[in-house]
Amino acid sequence: MLRITILSLAFFAAACSNPAATPPPAAGTPPPAPTAATPYGANPTAGSTFTHDGVKLYFETYGTGEPLLLVHGNGMSIGSMAAQIDFFKTHRKVIAMDSRDHGRSADSDSPITYEKMTDDLAALIDHLAVGPVDVVGWSDGGIEALLLGVRHPAKVRKLVSMAANLNPSTKAIYEESDALLRQMLAEMPEAVRNTPEGRRAVKVTSMMFKEPNIDPALLAKVSAPTLVLAGDHDLIRTEHIVEIYTHLPNVQLAIFPDSTHMVPFDNPELFNGTIERFLATPFVKKDRIPDTMKSYEKLQAGLAK
Repeated sequence: MLRITILSLAFFAAACSNPAATPPPAAGTPPPAPTAATPYGANPTAGSTFTHDGVKLYFETYGTGEPLLLVHGNGMSIGSMAAQIDFFKTHRKVIAMDSRDHGRSADSDSPITYEKMTDDLAALIDHLAVGPVDVVGWSDGGIEALLLGVRHPAKVRKLVSMAANLNPSTKAIYEESDALLRQMLAEMPEAVRNTPEGRRAVKVTSMMFKEPNIDPALLAKVSAPTLVLAGDHDLIRTEHIVEIYTHLPNVQLAIFPDSTHMVPFDNPELFNGTIERFLATPFVKKDRIPDTMKSYEKLQAGLAK
């Protein structure tokens, strides 16, 4: 789950948009890359809505080609995956939706769950008549990507799950991650908590104390080739990421070095490139001993005599 929710996102957005809050670069530092001109998440030329389960959901589409569904994290929205949209829209049909109770999608009148958000995504695929699709999910989006494979296997072709968790306990996330989230929620001013934005933030953040509750054995139902990702300094425990990996039948694993939960934003070249290779390469399930020996024999045969 994405522990940097709407509560901290407000600070982050303010710091990014206020020049005074950003220190000047050191002398000799190359200028930062220009930000994307396209207003992802607020683009009327690419945006549309549809209704599922009584909730009006906002989505955007870009590009042409094989369909790719991008799924954002908790408290985030379409715009948080701008670097991924920018990269993949050049050669794919990119689809991104604000989850219920997020972004420009409407609020729901019942508790939010990962299963409901996953079924919203399945309904979007049907609405656009584009299935099966490749899916890339980050944080909460990674949970939903896995659940799409469990609940709607015919709608997915390949799955990428970045920094997902199967339960909300500190067996899955680090204690300091859980403590930070609880502190942020507790320190939310009452005046903010009672606004529509504040009530929404409390709703989606509080969900993460109770959700998800996914039996690892359910992952055996995911037939789609799956790439499991995380940073080596992630908010999700590395051993939990490995647990997810070991329960999937057709799977690859990549742990990004010197990276946090925010690697899709911090290093989109590495993140996007890793995903591109996985999606573009036919999936072949490795067999530990036979495939090791095959390569070993090739290596031996090529050595100078």
